[in-house]
Amino acid sequence: MDFTNSLPKETLLKLYKALITPRMIEEKMLIYLRQGKISKWFSGIGQEAISVGCTLAMEEEEFILPMHRNLGVFTAREVEFEQLFLQFQGKNGGFTKGRDRSFHFGSKAHHLVGMISHLGPQLGIADGIALANLLEKNKKATLVFTGDGGASEGDFHEALNVAAVWKLPVIFVVENNQWGLSTPSNQQFACKQFIDKGIGYGMEAVQLDGNNIVEVYEAISNIKQDISENPRPVLVECMTFRRRGHEEASGTKYYPEGLIEQWEEKDPVANYESYLLENKVLDEETIEKLKKEITKEVAAGFKRATETDNILPNTDLELSDRFAPWEFEPTEPAGSKKEMRLIDAISDAMRLAMRKHDKLVLMGQDIADYGGVFKATEGFLEEFGPERVRNTPLCESAIVGAALGLSINGYKAMMEMQFSDFVTVGFNQIVNNLAKIHYRWGQNADVVVRMPTGAGVAAGPFHSQSTEGWFFHTPGLKIVYPSSPREAKGLLLAAFEDPNPVMFFEHKALYRSISEEVEEGYFTIEIGKANVVKEGNDVSVITYGLGVKWAEDLQEKNPETSIEIVDLRTLSPLDTETIFNSVRKTNRVIVLHEANTTGGVGAEIATLINENCFEHLDAPVRRLGSLDTPVPFAAELEQNFFPLEELQETLTYLINY
Repeated sequence: MDFTNSLPKETLLKLYKALITPRMIEEKMLIYLRQGKISKWFSGIGQEAISVGCTLAMEEEEFILPMHRNLGVFTAREVEFEQLFLQFQGKNGGFTKGRDRSFHFGSKAHHLVGMISHLGPQLGIADGIALANLLEKNKKATLVFTGDGGASEGDFHEALNVAAVWKLPVIFVVENNQWGLSTPSNQQFACKQFIDKGIGYGMEAVQLDGNNIVEVYEAISNIKQDISENPRPVLVECMTFRRRGHEEASGTKYYPEGLIEQWEEKDPVANYESYLLENKVLDEETIEKLKKEITKEVAAGFKRATETDNILPNTDLELSDRFAPWEFEPTEPAGSKKEMRLIDAISDAMRLAMRKHDKLVLMGQDIADYGGVFKATEGFLEEFGPERVRNTPLCESAIVGAALGLSINGYKAMMEMQFSDFVTVGFNQIVNNLAKIHYRWGQNADVVVRMPTGAGVAAGPFHSQSTEGWFFHTPGLKIVYPSSPREAKGLLLAAFEDPNPVMFFEHKALYRSISEEVEEGYFTIEIGKANVVKEGNDVSVITYGLGVKWAEDLQEKNPETSIEIVDLRTLSPLDTETIFNSVRKTNRVIVLHEANTTGGVGAEIATLINENCFEHLDAPVRRLGSLDTPVPFAAELEQNFFPLEELQETLTYLINY
C-alpha cells in the first residue's frame, strides 16, 4: 500500500489517532454485544480509513451524512464517548432518548445528519444542505455516504441528478465494500465500477483505495477545496471490504473461503501503523501510550453510560416530542378586502410569505417560468429570482429530501407536488424523514408540501385521488385542508410560520370555482382549530374540503332542517373539542369526506364520536365517503363515485330515526 505523501508529521499522527479510535471502540463493542450490554452492532472494521479520512478532510462546520459503518465519522467529529454509548444502550442522554438505535441519529452541534434504515434518502437531504450553502455563498461543501447496495435505490439517481443540474457542492461517497448484506455486487449492479456512473450525470467521478487513509484524506481535501470555489458535485468511489457481517447476527458464512483473509492483508489500521513505524513518524512507545489513553477514555465513558438508569417511559413527553415546540401568535387581518378565488388566495399567501421570510425557498416542477400547472406561482420568478423559485427535475423523493436539508441548514422550504397523486414517489421521505426527525433526534423539519388534490375535474385515476388519509395515519405530520379562499390564505401563512412539516391540501375543483372577499394584508389562522361554518340544531355534518360545499348544498335543498356544518380545516392536529361540542348539541351526525370510504379520516372521527359522545346520540353515527374504487375519468362515472345521492338519503334517515 503506497502512503507516499507530503503531509506534515502532525497531520499523519492526527490521522493515526483518529483511525485507531473507532477500531478500538468496535473491539470493545463486540465484547459488550456478546455480554448483552448492547443489543445490536453494525461493524465498520476494515473501512475506518474512509470514515476518518473523509471527516478530517472536511471543516468542522461542514455537514456530513454518515451510515451504518461510519463510527469513525462520529469519533473524528469528537462526539463524547459517554453520549455515544448512551445512544448504543438506548438510554436518556443519548441522541434519540432511546427512540432509535445505533447510528440512526444526528447531531446539529457536530454537523452530522443521521441515516434511516432505508439508506438512500439522506442523499437528497445532502442536496438541500448544499443548496443552503450555495444560497449563503459561504463556500462550504457537504459530504454524504452511501454503499454499493444503497446506490441501487432510486434516491441515489434522483439526488445525483438534482445535484448535477443545480451544481451543488456535494461529495457523494460510495463505500464499495462489495456486499449488500449477503448479496454480492454482481447481483446488485451490472456496471464495472461506480465511477462509470458519473458520466451519465455529467459529473466528475474519482475512484480511491478506501483502505488507504492518506489517499482518502488528500483526495477529499482537494475535492472539497475545489468545489468550495467552483461549486459542483463529485462522485467518489472508495474501494474496500466489509470484513464482518452486515450486522453481527447475520454472520459471514456466505463469503467465499479465503476472502476475509485476503482483505485482512489490506487492513487500513495495520498497514498505516507499519508505514508510520518504518518512516519513524511514531514508535512503539507512542503507539502503546495512545492506545492506553483511548482504552481508558472508552472504558470510562462506557462505565458512566452503563451506570445511567434505564429510561422511564413518559407518555406526555413521547407525544409532545412528535413536533418542535411552537407558540402560535395570531396576526389579525388588516387592510382592504379583495375578491379572491382559492388559487388567488394561495398565490397571495405564498407571495406574502416569500416577502416576510427571506430564507424561504419554493421548489417544484414547472413552478418558475411557467408559474406551475395551476399558475399558483405565476410572476414569482420575476420578483424573487431563480435561486428562491426553483424548477425541479422529476425527482419527488430528492426534492422532499432537499427541502428537509434546507431546513436543517437554517432555511424554510416549500415543495409543490404537481398533483397530490405524485406524492407516492416521495412518500418515504415524508413519512420516515419529515414526520419522524424531531421525535428521533430533535431536528425540526420546517417544510410545507403543497398538495393539489381531489376529483371533480375529469382528470382520472392518477390526477384525482384524495391522499390525505395516507398521512393522517402518520404521527409527526400536520395536515391542513382548507375549503375557502380566506381560510386557505390564513392557514398557508400559518403553515410557513410553523417550524414543523405541514401537508397542505388544495382542492383543484375549488381553485377557480369559488371566490370571496379576502383581506389583502398578511394574516394567519391557527392550525388545529375547526370552524363552525353554519350553526344548526338538528344534525351535525363534520367535513372538510369539497365536503363543506356539499354540506352547504345539502342545507339549501333542505331548508326545513337545521344543519350545523363543521369545517375541520386541519386534520392533524384534529380539533376534537369543536367536533364533540357540535355532536352534543345536535345529537345526530354525518361524517363526510370525498376520499374513499374505507380507511378514511371519517372512520377515525366516527369512532372518536362513539367513544366520547355516545350518551348524547339520538341516532347512529353515519360515515359517508366516495366509492371504494379508483377515481374514474368519465364525468358520469365521477359523479357516481361521489357520495352525493347517499348524502341526501342519510340526512333523511337520521332526521326520521
